[in-house]
Amino acid sequence: MIEPHTEGTLLRVRAQPGARRPGIVGVLGTELKVAVAAPADQGRANAALVELLAKLLAVPKSAVRLERGPTSRSKLLVIAGLNPETVRQRLGL
Repeated sequence: MIEPHTEGTLLRVRAQPGARRPGIVGVLGTELKVAVAAPADQGRANAALVELLAKLLAVPKSAVRLERGPTSRSKLLVIAGLNPETVRQRLGL
């Protein structure tokens, strides 16, 4: 779910678009399940996911990059500038 990366940290996420309440739902296998209110339409859920994670991690949106999975619920994100332990602490994992 959270792994080291040359730029910072890799984060495996299972997105849940169209949720009533955005936030971290829990852990699903090897992925962090994250709910966003935006629908899975024209990248709006991806943008909402990046914005939510940036807010939770207290980093600028530019530090959160979607590496893989733009059309899938399973996504791989790079969190630049934060080590895995800091990401775990800030997400409360």
